[in-house]
Amino acid sequence: MKHITIAMAQMLVEGGEPERNFARAAKLIEEAAKKQCDIVLLPETIDFAWTHPSSLSDAKPIPGEYSQIFADMAKKHAMYICVGLTEKRANGNCNSAILFDRNGKMRIKYSKINLLTVEHPYYMVGSSLHVAETEFGRIGVNICADNYPESVCIAHTLCRMGAQIILSPSSWTVDYAITEADDPYRDKWIAPLTHIAKLYNVLMVSTTGVGYIVGGPYEGKKMVGCSLAVGKDGIVAQGQFNEFAGELIVFESPVPQNQEKGTEIGDRLKSLGCIGALNI
Repeated sequence: MKHITIAMAQMLVEGGEPERNFARAAKLIEEAAKKQCDIVLLPETIDFAWTHPSSLSDAKPIPGEYSQIFADMAKKHAMYICVGLTEKRANGNCNSAILFDRNGKMRIKYSKINLLTVEHPYYMVGSSLHVAETEFGRIGVNICADNYPESVCIAHTLCRMGAQIILSPSSWTVDYAITEADDPYRDKWIAPLTHIAKLYNVLMVSTTGVGYIVGGPYEGKKMVGCSLAVGKDGIVAQGQFNEFAGELIVFESPVPQNQEKGTEIGDRLKSLGCIGALNI
């Protein structure tokens, strides 16, 4: 069975400060390379931060100036990098995630589908899903709220497309008064990620940023970490709960193996009584 070493680069993402954010990302990527990681997963929209107003005017196209920075780092360190960036398009921006391979080649570019209402002024809805064949197996990419309990159909589709690992750059945000004792992620994140991981035997990996939100509709709220990796047997790795807890979380995992395809998957879901459920 193949094994893979993944780094979740849980980092401070400052609103409207792409250069500072990229500098922090570069340090974590270098640290991941020293630890011989195969993949490093960074948070959502690490250029301007999620829904920061500066992204409306300053976003870059993909491929472009900002994405090339991560392509170059992937090639330099011979490591897969998955990163969330704001993508400028002719008719608006997208909240996008890119997967680069060891040679710096873009293997996946995905734009977030399940946009929160507050995101609508900032990003257009994505229109496609992708799975990349790699030496580890098939990797799919989605973003943050794509894994909400009411939108796990997106992850279901990636699994139907053969994904064995799903990478999800995220920006998990809570009210400023929330503490770890409130355990805000049990139902919102752990439950849906575990549901998909167990149902399809896939590895779900979601890295979020940390820090207070500055600018935009969520100003004053905070990202508190708790980046998660979940497999069929439960939580594999988890980041600290702390709005200042920038850290690199490294873990090794076997690559899940599941040979079911097409209607074979449907037959198993029927046997489990899942077909027809609203969350399938």
